[in-house]
Amino acid sequence: MNSQNSIEQVHTRIWLEEPEPDNVFATKAAYCYGYDVYGGMLGQARWVEMLYVLFRGEAPTSAQTELLETVAVALANPGPRDPSVHAAMCGGVGGSTAASCLIAALAVGAGQVAGGHEVFLAMESWNSCGTDIDAWQRLLTAPADDMTSIWPKSEHPPGFDPNGISTPTIVKQTLACLAGISIGTRLPWLAKNRSNLEAMVNRPLALSGVAAATFSDLGFTSGQGEMLHLLLRLPGAAAHALEQWQIGHKKFPFFGIELENDPAREAR
Repeated sequence: MNSQNSIEQVHTRIWLEEPEPDNVFATKAAYCYGYDVYGGMLGQARWVEMLYVLFRGEAPTSAQTELLETVAVALANPGPRDPSVHAAMCGGVGGSTAASCLIAALAVGAGQVAGGHEVFLAMESWNSCGTDIDAWQRLLTAPADDMTSIWPKSEHPPGFDPNGISTPTIVKQTLACLAGISIGTRLPWLAKNRSNLEAMVNRPLALSGVAAATFSDLGFTSGQGEMLHLLLRLPGAAAHALEQWQIGHKKFPFFGIELENDPAREAR
């Protein structure tokens, strides 16, 4: 019986590699959606341009590059009060590996309170409502959707601060900057209608809401925006984790937790 060896192939439209003639495991040339990465892009393209090509499959315009780079700066470090950064700091002060610190930041920063999935939901709202203020009124004042999902039902409108009273200064600064350079319609419309939207939900706009509008103006899908939000916030988590690794646990505040059923207290 004749046997024929089958070749396992990875099917992807994103990446094409040409092997070296003397080593099939070494890459001679690599193309991202047809762009020669090492022979053409390297030394010419900026990091955010590479991100845009990876996610969108085409090179960004100069205006799109500026907008993506600006939002990347705004998201680069959420700060030590952000739960995702604090999780990475806990890993760093405990001596965890670099990967563990970043995974902690990703896990905590993936949810529906200032996290990646909140950006996903906010972008879905943009897909539904666009720049129609009446559509936003219906969406933001409608009862919460009870559709079954792996995610719990959101306790606040995505893109708004569940705990805030007034719009944070940095949110207003970021929105004004991004709206001024946006090539889309959503950011300028959001800047003009922010107060009306906030009044509908009695909550201030959050930075996640600004990020969602930015990714929408750049043409990303909701899933792509969620991924980008997770990715672009990692530099701050990494830097804070490294800093706490050097400082050590003696100067790190471990906040007390009040347990409703404390076994130690009941044992007394």
